[in-house]
Amino acid sequence: MPGKRKGTMDIQEILRRLRKGESVRAVARAMGIDRKTVARYHTWAVEQELLDRPLPPLGELHRLLEETLKSNAPPQNVSSVEPYRELVIKLRGEGVEMAAIHERLKERGYSGSYSSVRRFVRKLEPVTPEVTVRVETRPGEESQVDFGYAGRMIDPDSGELRKTWVFVMTLSWSRHQYVEFVFDQKVETWLRLHRNAFAFFGGVPKRVVIDNLKAGITRVYWHEPQAQQAYRECAEHYGFLITPCRPRTPRHKGKVEQGGVHYVKRNFLGGRELSTVTQANRDVLRWVKATAGQRIHGTTREKPLVRFEMERTTLQPLPGTPYDLATWKCVKLHRDCYLVFDRAYYSVPFRLVGQRLWVRGGTREVQIYTGDYRLVATHPRAQQPGQRMTTLDHLPPQKVPGLVLSRHACRLQAAEIGPATRQVIDGLLAHRPEDRLRTAGRLLKLAGRFSPERLEAACARALRFDDPAYMTIKRILEQGLDREELPSTKPAPPALTFVRTAAELLGHLVGDASWR
Repeated sequence: MPGKRKGTMDIQEILRRLRKGESVRAVARAMGIDRKTVARYHTWAVEQELLDRPLPPLGELHRLLEETLKSNAPPQNVSSVEPYRELVIKLRGEGVEMAAIHERLKERGYSGSYSSVRRFVRKLEPVTPEVTVRVETRPGEESQVDFGYAGRMIDPDSGELRKTWVFVMTLSWSRHQYVEFVFDQKVETWLRLHRNAFAFFGGVPKRVVIDNLKAGITRVYWHEPQAQQAYRECAEHYGFLITPCRPRTPRHKGKVEQGGVHYVKRNFLGGRELSTVTQANRDVLRWVKATAGQRIHGTTREKPLVRFEMERTTLQPLPGTPYDLATWKCVKLHRDCYLVFDRAYYSVPFRLVGQRLWVRGGTREVQIYTGDYRLVATHPRAQQPGQRMTTLDHLPPQKVPGLVLSRHACRLQAAEIGPATRQVIDGLLAHRPEDRLRTAGRLLKLAGRFSPERLEAACARALRFDDPAYMTIKRILEQGLDREELPSTKPAPPALTFVRTAAELLGHLVGDASWR
């Protein structure tokens, strides 16, 4: 019987109608098949005696067709590449691509198309389709998270266009989702988005499925991926498990890949006019509730928001306080006893200089730990880049006095010692053009070496002899001269007689010689 055979189910329907007494013409008209085709199947059915007895089951009918009614092969059943079979097998064994094989065959006189080569190779190397299993979860059990590039949006602070990413967290059971646009994928942003998503849902799923983004996973291992420390803290705070996908297997979180990021791009962002990221975030939350949440989902065949109302009660409750958004960083303590974190400087005990330390930066507080996680320093979070947060106890003791030295502090300390010391210090600080602040500081340190009382006495003695220099006062103290009584300088007695006689003073008035 020439021509391509009809499908077994179609043939079964033809036989069923013929058995009911319909004519060949009526069957052809009802099924939209050529009358000659129906006539051929009628002839075949008579030969097999199928019209006078019950029809066999579909499987048995198919086997009967295969045995007695083989369809003819198409006119061309031999590939034009067949003469070059051995060469093609050899080249494919060497890893040569199909386009290159086509070129090599053309060099040997082949005139066929590249498509012929591709079909021939596909028959040589049949591809077995990969079998997948759809995984469905219970309500509240899982959410899936993904980042995707969302084009450019306006930065409301600078007014400039910036690259933008869309963050989507999808609840696996209800398919309800949280969407937010951001300008970066930093750890701080990653944690803040999780906090916002959980607040939006009003609860926390038992586990969060993520890909191997650096903000969440620091080391990608096939069996034991290592999560970022700050993300671990976030998971512990909210009580969810981190479930990273295996490398290069985004299908393991297909609910957010297709129904999340791609859906946001196709539906919300498609044809949207340029706007600020702030306006886009306001609009997308309305879109999540009014459009995405109210559509009939292609898999669940229900509205995500309707299913979410059932799933909401199964989510874990939110903790009493939101997560602090702390980030962790391993840094080196420099020789000046400061480490750098987020472009600000924080002091650490000087004994740890040169070591690598862990910094935990929260929104209000920065904590510093040793390599074995012993807390060694705590500072308020710096409010601007370049700010130094210093605890004086962290610095070498011998370096601190010079660091905190100031004119005001010198005057206050000198006034507490005594008026002579204050006068000497005022003189040193008023000196120009050299700056004598450090000299004043060294002089005040003599009070600790000797005593404030002795320093006061030494300053008074130096002032008495009009030599209030630092070295003079230091020698007075070292030689113990401050303990001696100051010499009394009585004023000269008034003159009772003139040194010159009257003639000497006034003789020139009367013609005598002057005393000069």
